[in-house]
Amino acid sequence: MSITLVNTANAKEEFSELIHRVSHNKERVVLTRRGKEIAAIVPIEDLLLIQETEAKIDLNEAIEALNEARNKGSIDLDKLKEELGDHS
Repeated sequence: MSITLVNTANAKEEFSELIHRVSHNKERVVLTRRGKEIAAIVPIEDLLLIQETEAKIDLNEAIEALNEARNKGSIDLDKLKEELGDHS
C-alpha cells in the first residue's frame, strides 16, 4: 500500500478524490499541517485491524493483571483507598 502526504488545505479541495483513492485503491493518506503529520485517512480494513489489535492487547493486559492478582494476591477497594490516602 502506498502512503501519500497531503497538506490539509489541499485535502479540503481534493477530499472526494482522496476518499476515492483510499476506498478503491487502498491508499493511505497522511494529512499534514505546516509540515507536521497530524492525521490519516485509511481504508476501513486498516481501521478494523487496528481495533482488533488493540482489543488483543487489552485482553492480554487483563490476563496478565488477573494472573498477577492470583499470584500476588489482591486487596479490597476500601483497603486500597486507605493506602492511597483517600478519605472520601
